[in-house]
Formats: sequence, structure tokens, C-alpha cells
Amino acid sequence: MRLGLSIVKNSCVLFESGQRGVYGFLDAVEKEGSMLEGASVADRVVGKAVALLCAYAKVRAVHGMTMSEAGRTVLRRYSVYHEWQDLVENILTVDRAAVCPFERLVGGVSDPQVAYERLKTQCHHSKR
Repeated sequence: MRLGLSIVKNSCVLFESGQRGVYGFLDAVEKEGSMLEGASVADRVVGKAVALLCAYAKVRAVHGMTMSEAGRTVLRRYSVYHEWQDLVENILTVDRAAVCPFERLVGGVSDPQVAYERLKTQCHHSKR
């Protein structure tokens, strides 16, 4: 499995996933719940959707291989330490033809709780 997401707290790995998009982080929120508070997250791609989920879960720090401007803005707003390797304007679909559908879904959202509910509902519908 190629990891895309790793969550660590107190030097222990809480969660790892190879899933694409926000699916892995949503799984982590559902399986680990409040254990994520104060954890550190490393994710291949951190857009606004993942950043809002990080704020929702009250993580302490986020490292993204690729991070969007909107993701960075959310992490700043919620005082989550963050760093990245590549900062991009938008997170795109795999074929780079459009903005990621999860990013569009949370485009006008600033409340992490609202983002979590929308993303959870959309991901459950997508898995059917």
C-alpha cells in the first residue's frame, strides 16, 4: 500500500491510509474521533477540504506534499501549524481538467463542522 496519509500522536501512529482524496481523513475521524486532537498529520495533498477536516479534528500540525492557498488560509485561521513542499492555487482532479469536486463542495464553507457533514455525506454517497 502506498501511503497518502499518516497521523501520529505522542510518537505513535494513530492512523495510516492509502486512499485518495478526503476518504482517508474521513475514515480517521470516524475511527479515531477525539484521539486526533493534538495529533500531527502528513498528507500527500492538503486542500481546503482536508484543512477544514483538520480544524474539525483539532489536529496540532499538518504537513502537505502539495497544499492549496485555500488550505493554507484555513489552517492559518484555525491556528494549526502547517508546512508544505509545493503551494498551489487549486487542488485539481487527477486529469487536471477541473478543480477537485471536494474542494468545490466546501468552496463557500468556513465552518469545520459544516464541512465535515457535507464531506461525510458526499463520500458515503460516492462509495455506493
